[in-house]
Amino acid sequence: MVEEIWATIVSEFSDVPDLSTTTRITLRLVLAAILGGILGYERERKGRSAGVRTHMLVAVGAALFVIGPLQSGIPIEDMSRVLQGIVQGIGFLGAGAIMVHTAQHQVEGLTTAASIWATAGIGVIAGLGLEATAVLSATVVLIILAVVPLIMPKVSTPETGDPSKRDRSSDRS
Repeated sequence: MVEEIWATIVSEFSDVPDLSTTTRITLRLVLAAILGGILGYERERKGRSAGVRTHMLVAVGAALFVIGPLQSGIPIEDMSRVLQGIVQGIGFLGAGAIMVHTAQHQVEGLTTAASIWATAGIGVIAGLGLEATAVLSATVVLIILAVVPLIMPKVSTPETGDPSKRDRSSDRS
């Protein structure tokens, strides 16, 4: 009886049959976590609600949703349904980061929602084993988040005329 229980336990953990598969899965998940963390750090540094942990979890979760079906043998042609579910689910998560302040005519959270969405895409790419593409994508997203605001011209708001108090609704996210 004990041998039967042990054999069942061993067979339940047989989804990672060798060191090569373990290394591949570990690399994909760790890379997703690191890239998500870098993007989350940029958001957290700017005082946004979705920071390092949120972005790391989104990237790792997206990678898991790809790695799991691949490990279980889903044909790559059927992966589109998995990807559709990830995109839609992350859209709902991002919607939770968006706040509308009707009195001030401001929308906050759009950039954070978009960065969460992009982070999920990077996690998917890492989960598919496209590590170089994931690193390149994270670099492009980081440039968009960190560098583009530095080169954008300051726009004054009609209410204040003060460029430092411009409506930066897309930057508040």
